[in-house]
Amino acid sequence: MTLSKRTTASFDVDAQKSFTPLCPDELPVAGGEQIGSELNFMARFASLRVGSKDAHASNPAWLVTGHENMLQPTGLKHADLTWVSHCVPGTEGFTLLDELPTPYDYDYFVWKGVEPDLHPYGACYHDLDNKLSTGVIEFLKAKDIERVIVGGLALDFCVKTTALQLASAGFAVLLYLPACRGISEQGGIDALAAMQQAGIQVISDQPALIAATQE
Repeated sequence: MTLSKRTTASFDVDAQKSFTPLCPDELPVAGGEQIGSELNFMARFASLRVGSKDAHASNPAWLVTGHENMLQPTGLKHADLTWVSHCVPGTEGFTLLDELPTPYDYDYFVWKGVEPDLHPYGACYHDLDNKLSTGVIEFLKAKDIERVIVGGLALDFCVKTTALQLASAGFAVLLYLPACRGISEQGGIDALAAMQQAGIQVISDQPALIAATQE
């Protein structure tokens, strides 16, 4: 696949400190704090840069105390699993990695999971039925974007779901692996398999991304 920068966007998915060892009581993903430079690198090959953040209430319906109680079914329609508190506005975990632009410096930015009974993973919809659009798909299509390079946190949840949503919307999607980290090794493996099955191209390193952008 050859990329045209004019019709390419990059997507920084939930690259927040909550998902790094900088916030060990939240959802620390090993190496999550290391991806900022790679997200900046992949943005070099795009004409637009979009991003997202989790933005959760301090006492949502899916909240549990203790990591040992996570990933249990909630019975809620649009918040399927339990999680510990993370990405609460006003906290350190809510902020983006230091290397990244502020949300206001992106071309389009999504805040998701604000309602206490919603916990979406993908950044394209506010709900798990893919009904309530965040507007990012419409924005990208209005800007004549055809391809999206995706990275962020975490690979096996929000990054995977966002990439699959973009692919379902008709975009050619590249997953830039150096700009991602997963919660678990097996989760990452399963996520890559699901994305590749959906036709998403996995880019393994900087030379491969450079090669993909050659006209």
